[in-house]
Amino acid sequence: MYAIVETGGKQYRVAEKAIIDVEKLEAPVGEQVTLDRVLMVSREGAVSVGTPLVEGARVVCKVLGQDKARKILVFHYKAKKNERRRYGHRQPYSRLLVERIEI
Repeated sequence: MYAIVETGGKQYRVAEKAIIDVEKLEAPVGEQVTLDRVLMVSREGAVSVGTPLVEGARVVCKVLGQDKARKILVFHYKAKKNERRRYGHRQPYSRLLVERIEI
């Protein structure tokens, strides 16, 4: 059984007992989070596709941690102007454990 959920403007394919990294959620570590935006659910070969969401479906997850991704370097450069600017960015994310998919 798996589902496709939307959170943080992105879509994720999740299954029970899977660990996923999503855009940062405002929830403390150890708390349960419910993802209500379920776009599709597949169970035993039967597929339920929402228009746009599957009615009554939700995914219950547990927050395992809050962290930041690896640093990416951003470099702005303008030719012939001696203009250069370099800085880094680390995107925050939440690590979730999918406990169950409810329909």
